[in-house]
Amino acid sequence: MVEQATIWRLLEWGYAKAVDGMPGIGSAEELAAEYRKAPGNLHEQADALIRWQNAKCASVGFLTGLGGVLTLPVAVPANLSSVLYMQIRMITAIACLGGHDVRDDKVKTLVFLCLCGSAATELLKELSVKLGQHISRRMLAKLSTQLLERTQQKIGAVLLRKFSEKGIAGLGRGVPLVGALVGGTLDALATYAIGEVAKRAFLGKEIEKY
Repeated sequence: MVEQATIWRLLEWGYAKAVDGMPGIGSAEELAAEYRKAPGNLHEQADALIRWQNAKCASVGFLTGLGGVLTLPVAVPANLSSVLYMQIRMITAIACLGGHDVRDDKVKTLVFLCLCGSAATELLKELSVKLGQHISRRMLAKLSTQLLERTQQKIGAVLLRKFSEKGIAGLGRGVPLVGALVGGTLDALATYAIGEVAKRAFLGKEIEKY
């Protein structure tokens, strides 16, 4: 059975790989820099980033072939760890587009919060932040350590439930082709939803000035 401690080790591993990059895969900052060159405003650039990462997460074969999963600190399915890594890297890149320092622990907590998908709305309310309100650096500076620690506990509980549900769903993938298609579609839908949460959290409805 997956425990919260296992989830947090996996999250920390994924975040470190997203921030520092892996052999053959650039860091989140490099990914963000690539999309800053794309046409349109930051929201449009973030949309393009989400679409591409969404396509990757739908490609189960590509994701489970990532060399980095061999260095995982915990024993979890390669598909699950690969998709989670890609989602963390996507969110972190969106945070970079919004001008945030992804080496800041507060930003890291918010990245993990975005992984909660629709549940992020309620967790953001506890931080006195509305989804769609741009989380600026000034706002981050005001968040207390105690408040963030309480939020982390709730993030862990939400993700534990999501991981458990995905693990149960994964047992039904007995037919290789059908299972891969179903799993890839679910991963793609989840990644899109997470990307939208990250965009609204780190970029807001409209880009605000710091």
